Amino acid sequence: MKKFLLPITFVLLIAQGALSQSDSSGGFSINPPGLNIAPLKANIQEARIGVFKFLDAAQMKVDIGNSIDVFGYSDPEAALRVTAGIDFMAYAFTTGAQGLRLQIDAIDGFFGGNLSISKSYGSQTLQLRLRILHHSAHFVDGHYDETTGTWIDNRAPIAYTKDFGELVGAYLVEKEGLTLRPYAGFGYATLVRPAEYERFSYLGGVEIAIGVGTVASEKLNVYTAYNISVEGTPEFIASHQIQAGTKLGSFYGKGPSIYLAYYTGNHMFGEYFGERLTTTGLGFTVDF
Repeated sequence: MKKFLLPITFVLLIAQGALSQSDSSGGFSINPPGLNIAPLKANIQEARIGVFKFLDAAQMKVDIGNSIDVFGYSDPEAALRVTAGIDFMAYAFTTGAQGLRLQIDAIDGFFGGNLSISKSYGSQTLQLRLRILHHSAHFVDGHYDETTGTWIDNRAPIAYTKDFGELVGAYLVEKEGLTLRPYAGFGYATLVRPAEYERFSYLGGVEIAIGVGTVASEKLNVYTAYNISVEGTPEFIASHQIQAGTKLGSFYGKGPSIYLAYYTGNHMFGEYFGERLTTTGLGFTVDF
């Protein structure tokens, strides 16, 4: 095996160098710069890092995750870009704190990948993103009462799993300080638990941002974003989130955001399958 290791490593290094050099002039690349299609701002099932604090309760949603483009192909003459990447993310349901220790009640985790295609026409871009994800939900120690040895509210964990594909199309316009992106899509799950979970789901929304100046040489945007997700649990229910906030830096680039949001619809967390949630909160995220 060792006699093959050196030539294989040499070939891989040459290939990686060639692919990396081709990125600026088009062609295939490894680890292409940036992110071909940015996550949907108001869709809760997106890779992000941040917190969303409920203003009407002690609860909080904590997001940890990222989406990274690993392979890419670009054709500058055709203004075409195709990327394949990975998505790893989780969000936790925080119900309070004991001292400096957060009480984590539930966690939803996602992992998988995506294929993204974008085609530009001047200031306008057509975007298409296919995600293939595994989604599972879990109760953790913050949902367990150690003094009584029982699950809080006598709610034991359920076996929640969803393996699904999601296809979203978007139309992006970036012109004279204005950014506009409406989108729509649908999903289909090959595996669902509980069994009454409907396999098809639907989503849509719009994002609007306006540049209002600069802070420390970075662009400052004010924005609003709306998302609707329709899932059957088992009846089809629409979940809505609308955000209004500010983003420092390019709207779809690196930088922090602060926003106020209203959410209503199915509960954000899978272990609360079948329950409804309505809340207003203050959020903070950092985009990479």
